[in-house]
Amino acid sequence: MNLLYSNDRKAEFPPSWYSATANQIQRFPALKGDTTADVCVIGGGYTGLSAALHLAEAGYDVVLLEAHRVGFGASGRNGGQLGSAQRMDQEDLENLVGESDAAKLWHLAEDAKELVKSLIKKHKIDCDLKPGIAALGFSDSERRDLHDHAAHLSGKYGYDQIELLDADAGHALCPSPTYKGGYLDMGAAHLHPLNYALGLAQAAARAGARIHEETEVQNISEGSRVVVQSETGQIKADNVILACNGYLGNLNHRVASRVMPINNFIAATEPLGADTQKVLMRDVAVADTKFVVNYFRLSADGRLLFGGGESYGYRFPNDIAGKVRKPMTEIFPHLHDVRIEYAWGGTLAITMRRMPYLTRLADNILSASGYSGHGVGTATHAGQLMALAIQGQAEGFDTLARVPTLPFPGGPALRSPLLVLAMTWYAMRDRLGV
Repeated sequence: MNLLYSNDRKAEFPPSWYSATANQIQRFPALKGDTTADVCVIGGGYTGLSAALHLAEAGYDVVLLEAHRVGFGASGRNGGQLGSAQRMDQEDLENLVGESDAAKLWHLAEDAKELVKSLIKKHKIDCDLKPGIAALGFSDSERRDLHDHAAHLSGKYGYDQIELLDADAGHALCPSPTYKGGYLDMGAAHLHPLNYALGLAQAAARAGARIHEETEVQNISEGSRVVVQSETGQIKADNVILACNGYLGNLNHRVASRVMPINNFIAATEPLGADTQKVLMRDVAVADTKFVVNYFRLSADGRLLFGGGESYGYRFPNDIAGKVRKPMTEIFPHLHDVRIEYAWGGTLAITMRRMPYLTRLADNILSASGYSGHGVGTATHAGQLMALAIQGQAEGFDTLARVPTLPFPGGPALRSPLLVLAMTWYAMRDRLGV
């Protein structure tokens, strides 16, 4: 079964609040016939669009192929949170890769965040960018852990954008009885993810990138010139960038062994009016400490956008709204009968260590994926880093590529069943408060 078509109609965005409020841009034509390019980018999410934009601005002849629409996948469906740091905690990175590379990874993560903000400003992308993400815990010990983490970032890296929240301050920000405080990171931000992706596409096209939607890649043949084959044509390119993330399919088994697609779900309530004050007292986003994280924020028109729940098969559940309502009402019991007007799923990709997987598949084929829910900044940055690597400036790419990676046990065939067992254990741990 092909994840490109398991849950979605061809070349149509899902029925999300994001697609209902998307900025209108032109459709890009499907590839017809054969052509050549300096670089062929496969995938029209943040990674591919960023790579195409930066390469086109550097004077390269770039062709980008997207099976559906630009921003169709996780880039147009996610929680819209532009978080700080890497997906793995900085303390764990220090133990994994050592102090020197951990410091480089911290600075790369800060670069990623600033890159998104600068692209939005430079290209005048209308995507409701606003500062602030709160990390909230469920217990006094989790609050202390969050405060210790903030102190580590401040003391070791000089990061001064975090405000500590005790239980009272946490409730003053988010009046949920389940949380016991944490911190508010005003250097982080949140945005309309689909409009951000569409803005990147417009910027890339203006810079000269040739974008083709409704063009599914079927095969990649390695060589001094790589041949990228679709149903309706082929491209011979000096370099190829693989930017498919959770929709990689069978294009490359080495990447597939280390990057696994999973599904996550979001619901948008009816506009809450004055009741927004019972959810958030400030226009910031929230992510909590559950292993399968709950994340939420208010939309520009006063809805609660709440993400929660995962699945590990090909199919989305029949009742996505019901799946999200359960964790939503655990956090906000008073919303048990609120109307949910939009509910959608999306396929992202994770790695064993939750760090992105950047690799050279050949001298002229680069790949980046596996952002593990931290992709707004990291994916955008990965696209830029691959563009720079093609230009001979590979330091940032190589730093991320050096992070040790692990294949999923059993490879692609067994990774989903094994992950279901692991997730069941973590879900039981969260319920028991272990």
